[in-house]
Amino acid sequence: MAPEHCLVLTASPKVAILSDRTILALRHAPDLAPPVISAPVWLGEGEACELALSASNPHALDESCARVRRLLSGQPIDVNPAPLAGRRKRLLVADMESTIIGEELIDEIADYVGLGPEIAEITARAMQGELPFEPALRERVAKFAGLDARVLDEVYEKRVTLMPGATTLVRTMKGSGAYTALVSGGFSIFAERIARRLGFDEVQANVLEIVDGRLTGRVREPVLGRSAKRRALETIAAARGLSLRETLAVGDGANDLDMLAAAGLGVAYHAKAKVQEAARALPNGAVINHGDLTALLYLQGYRSDQFAAAPE
Repeated sequence: MAPEHCLVLTASPKVAILSDRTILALRHAPDLAPPVISAPVWLGEGEACELALSASNPHALDESCARVRRLLSGQPIDVNPAPLAGRRKRLLVADMESTIIGEELIDEIADYVGLGPEIAEITARAMQGELPFEPALRERVAKFAGLDARVLDEVYEKRVTLMPGATTLVRTMKGSGAYTALVSGGFSIFAERIARRLGFDEVQANVLEIVDGRLTGRVREPVLGRSAKRRALETIAAARGLSLRETLAVGDGANDLDMLAAAGLGVAYHAKAKVQEAARALPNGAVINHGDLTALLYLQGYRSDQFAAAPE
């Protein structure tokens, strides 16, 4: 019987520690069951390869992943299962903060105006799922009442950094015909700029209320939170005639979990511990802790020579 699944091993491009020697040791490990049944397919030199498995049921596949992770003995390599058929997705729905960009911008605004610690604590608890997202957002935004809206421009210019691999991820998927959407629980004043910068086809985010050049301390309702992110995924897919199996969602916080669960491939990217745990339990889930965002391309079976080049 031909294999139906593989394990995808990815490392950070900055380290690129995957080697033939590492893979050979895994293939011949006595306690790897079901066994690897093919030679490695290298997707990126030192960065990514896939190993076809004889696993025929989800439990066996999960056990193979767990054993390979143990055999790698804490090396900075991510191990995730993937089907060999239907891997390339036709819709990407991405969270923005701590996913496509490196920051939580509500924390950056707070830090910029001297409210950092009290805002950051609420953010951390909300992203871990300890607080409901919507009321936690309203509570934090209320502390910005009266703030000059020009601060938002300054924060964007001085604080925003793209995650490594973000441009390549979006450009490569678009170049292969996929539709891309940035769906953020953050603010549209930032998300729209990031979407234009990277070439996302669509953007959805929360809108800060601004009157006479100052923040009112309110966000327009309804708040785009956990359930709204899943609805956005479902609505965008339906509008483009796509099944959910053809979609990829990526995020790092508890408010991303519903859309990760709904997508054909749901990736917890450098995520909070509880989010990683939940993603691993999903039949369609993956966890990336070491790779950059190009790891999402490797999970879909792209080779590095198929990546769209990022601008210099």
